[in-house]
Amino acid sequence: MSILKAGLLATLIPLALAAPALAQDGRGPGPRMTFSELDLDGNGALTLQEMQAAAQDRFARADADGDGLVTRDELIAQAMTRAEAGVDRMLERADTDGDGAISTAEHEALRDDRRTAGMERMFGRVDADGDGSVTEAEFEAAMEQMGARRGQHGGERGGRHGQGFWRG
Repeated sequence: MSILKAGLLATLIPLALAAPALAQDGRGPGPRMTFSELDLDGNGALTLQEMQAAAQDRFARADADGDGLVTRDELIAQAMTRAEAGVDRMLERADTDGDGAISTAEHEALRDDRRTAGMERMFGRVDADGDGSVTEAEFEAAMEQMGARRGQHGGERGGRHGQGFWRG
C-alpha cells in the first residue's frame, strides 16, 4: 500500500465513522446559515437578492486565492475544514469522559440518544393535540399523511415502488 493510500485511509476512515453523528439533525457536517445571517438588511424578510448574495458569499469563501475559480484543492480544503468542525462537534457530544476518544460505550450511548430523540420527534408529530398520548384517530391521520407524502414519489399506495411504509 502506498503512503498516499495509507494517508487517505487514515483520514477517510475516521470521517466515515463520524458521518452518522455528523448528520444527526439532518444538517450534515457543515453549519447552516441562520435566518438573521441571510436577512442582510435586517427587515425580517428574505429577498431573492439576499439569497443570491449568500450563494455568492459561499463561493467567495471557497475561492481561497480569489481568482474567481474554485479548484479541486480549494474544494478539498473547504471540505476538510467542515469535516474537522463536524468531528469536533461529535467529540463534544459523544466523548463524555473527556479523554479525547470515543469508547464503544460512548458510541452506543450516542446512538441510543439519537434513536430516543428520533422516536420523541415522531411521537410529537403524531400526538396532534399534545396530550402525551396518541389516539386511534391521530394514528390514522398520521398514517394518511405519511402515505400521502410517500405517494409523491410514485405508486398508488405510496413509496417509490407502490409500497406503503407500514403495510409493505
